[in-house]
Amino acid sequence: MTPQSGRVVVTGAAGFIGSHLSERLLALGHQVTGIDSFSDYYDRARKELNLGASRAHPDFTFEELDLVDGDLHRALEGAQVVYHLAGQPGVRPSWGGQFDRYVRDNVLATQRLLECLKETPVERLVFAGSSSVYGDAEMFPTKESALPRPVSPYGVTKLAAEHLTLLYTKNFGIPAVSVRYFTVYGPRQRPDMAFSRFMQALADGQAIEVFGDGEQTREFTYVSDAVEGTIKAATADVVGQVFNLGGGSRVTLNRVLATLEDISQIKMRRQVLPAAPGDPRHTGASINLARERLGWEPRVPLREGLTKQWQWFQAARSRPGLSSR
Repeated sequence: MTPQSGRVVVTGAAGFIGSHLSERLLALGHQVTGIDSFSDYYDRARKELNLGASRAHPDFTFEELDLVDGDLHRALEGAQVVYHLAGQPGVRPSWGGQFDRYVRDNVLATQRLLECLKETPVERLVFAGSSSVYGDAEMFPTKESALPRPVSPYGVTKLAAEHLTLLYTKNFGIPAVSVRYFTVYGPRQRPDMAFSRFMQALADGQAIEVFGDGEQTREFTYVSDAVEGTIKAATADVVGQVFNLGGGSRVTLNRVLATLEDISQIKMRRQVLPAAPGDPRHTGASINLARERLGWEPRVPLREGLTKQWQWFQAARSRPGLSSR
């Protein structure tokens, strides 16, 4: 299979990364089937907007489907590649009474998809993992060989789903690859994620909530870079392997806020809150493996990516009737 041909399936196609991935695959000449259940994690209207460009493309079809109890065989029939991005996101809400939702949508949904793929063979399954599996890693930048030690229930469910994927590769020959995203940002970023919340607060003249002292570091990855790495994982000879997809440098939250203040030309106010449980102090990706085996390199620096997200945010904000939830 070449990267410019074939039918592919994207689960979570109405989400932040999934919608960008679908558009990129269509641009490469694929026939794309998008699957999404429109969970209520955030407003459905936002997800419908995410799908707008793909729905307008003649090679895109959409299935509103729950992976746990939907008819997956029909949706997957004839697919060469499945990109599995669907899942319940969010570190902070994963504590307490919501945990069963995370188990259902991250672990059980992945298991049902894998069971279906035993009977509906594909050339590649790409599983969208998370840097949350590392938790408070002992070394930076963190290599894929580091012992996973998630510090949130969300991270636990993402690690469980990733392990399931590799188990099905080992035991049933499903040709799967996992990619671990490090804090993806850009246009369409979920409204609960930090950059979206910061921009909303700036535009509304509200104080920006900062959890901790702001000296925590993150590896921020622009969405187009995450998408390119995900697509490369579908064609390289890397079945059964795991890859970090990170933006190429660790940055403090304070630096992000200073950059955003400069881009927006709005003076910000901060509301300092205690550090949130489940948030690691630092994240940082070693991306040497992805460079060597996928031929992948992040291309969008933080300031450029933040500028693009701010421009998108301002345009989206002007749309009537769009909830900020």
